[in-house]
Amino acid sequence: MIALITETSANLPSDVRQAIADAVGNDAADSRAGLAMSAITLNIDMAVDGLAPVCQDTGMPTFFVHAPKGADLLAMKRDIESAIVEATRTGKLRPNAVDSLTGKNSGNNLGEHVPVIHFEPWGRDEIEVKLILKGGGCENKNIQYSLPAEIPGLGRAARDLDGVRKCILHAVYQAQGQGCSPGFIGVGIGGDRTSGYDLAKKQLLRSVDDTNSDAALAELEAEILEKANRLNIGPMGFAGKTTLLGCKIGKSHRVPASFFVSVAYNCWAYRRLGVIVDPQEGAITEWQYRYPGEIKRMARGAGIPLTGREVVLTAPVSEETIRSLKVGDIVIVDGEMHTGRDAFHHYIMHHDLPEGLDIRGGIIYHCGPVMLKNEAGDYQVVAAGPTTSIREEPYQADVIEKLGLRAVIGKGGMGPKTLAGLQKHGAVYLNAIGGAAQYYAKCIEKVTGVDFLEEMGVPEAMWHLQVKAFPCIVTMDAHGNSLHQQVDEESFAMLESIGKEA
Repeated sequence: MIALITETSANLPSDVRQAIADAVGNDAADSRAGLAMSAITLNIDMAVDGLAPVCQDTGMPTFFVHAPKGADLLAMKRDIESAIVEATRTGKLRPNAVDSLTGKNSGNNLGEHVPVIHFEPWGRDEIEVKLILKGGGCENKNIQYSLPAEIPGLGRAARDLDGVRKCILHAVYQAQGQGCSPGFIGVGIGGDRTSGYDLAKKQLLRSVDDTNSDAALAELEAEILEKANRLNIGPMGFAGKTTLLGCKIGKSHRVPASFFVSVAYNCWAYRRLGVIVDPQEGAITEWQYRYPGEIKRMARGAGIPLTGREVVLTAPVSEETIRSLKVGDIVIVDGEMHTGRDAFHHYIMHHDLPEGLDIRGGIIYHCGPVMLKNEAGDYQVVAAGPTTSIREEPYQADVIEKLGLRAVIGKGGMGPKTLAGLQKHGAVYLNAIGGAAQYYAKCIEKVTGVDFLEEMGVPEAMWHLQVKAFPCIVTMDAHGNSLHQQVDEESFAMLESIGKEA
């Protein structure tokens, strides 16, 4: 189980590698979409080389176990939990188990109903274990529809295949770049509210290149893939020709009163593997989703290469420098940076920073890193990609004003309140490449300190970092311009256009 967790976290499966490789080159190499794909492919290689998490958000570990008659399920559960604790200790997993009422992080990824383990019997003698690590950014873009319904941009969706089609297309549109596109979706038609989502997530266990045994669903899968890639959302929501890399649909019987369409969105860092285990020896006899002749090296460029034309931001940053930036500019961050996520933003609305800490003119990074202590007792960054910024929309403008921030780094963009705050206070939003946890970890030279670690846990603590050559793209500037708003409007217009097709 430790081997399964480690490989799932660090080494993307063959079918996912092929899908990403096929998408590289769809957009010009020097476009925003092209630069994002370059960083993504480079990050995939870096994760394997370092046997480290592809993305710092290792999500809610979810296991699907097929066990033969007479197997000791309680022993299996204990082994899985022990492996989870060890993988967390060694930095293969980020401690993600948080008490829903107290906000306390368990620190070892164990908690009430965590990890998630689905046991099912089967007629074979060996044990099959599949694991999916689905981060919170893409999990938050899951969506469920109850038909009949009015679908924005597409009109009335009835309880039929056309209604299902409208739901799925809208699900892709609403994810934008917040789910780290280009993504994959699993869809469950029918069931009840809970089993529908379960069915949708199970579709993500199918191979990207398989063909649905149901001819009508196979046709719909292909149609969704073609139409979704016409929305021009593109990698990271930067606009581009590749928005969706896979679509898998399953169906379930339902009760007459309900018709649910449930969509499970998965980011490009599509981490799921499986093993067949000998029940006597406990040894792995077969790896699943590993194909002969798989693409071993993914990199097609140097990520976001430096041209010498970038603007370098070193805190404290002046308002004049910020006002000179515009959407589309590439900036390089050097020097001091501070992480801050959900718990921090909520806290700072009601409290001040620790005494002696002044970050006016500074840069805050929406990031929940994976951290380990070395032998000297110093923290080292294991993985540190951006988290989805839209969760901080209720707070961000106020936090910018209170702390005197000049730049916010995250992924997926933010909304109108933050955009107005950027313009009013002279700040910018910088989009880093979502999921590129190794790519950005290599830019962090040193952890200079941490606050709120005991209260908030590793992902939510305020980490103080020293960075060098940390590349980002300005997607919201101090003049009221937002690339995210532009892509949203243009993709919605395309959604409406697709909806009018016969």
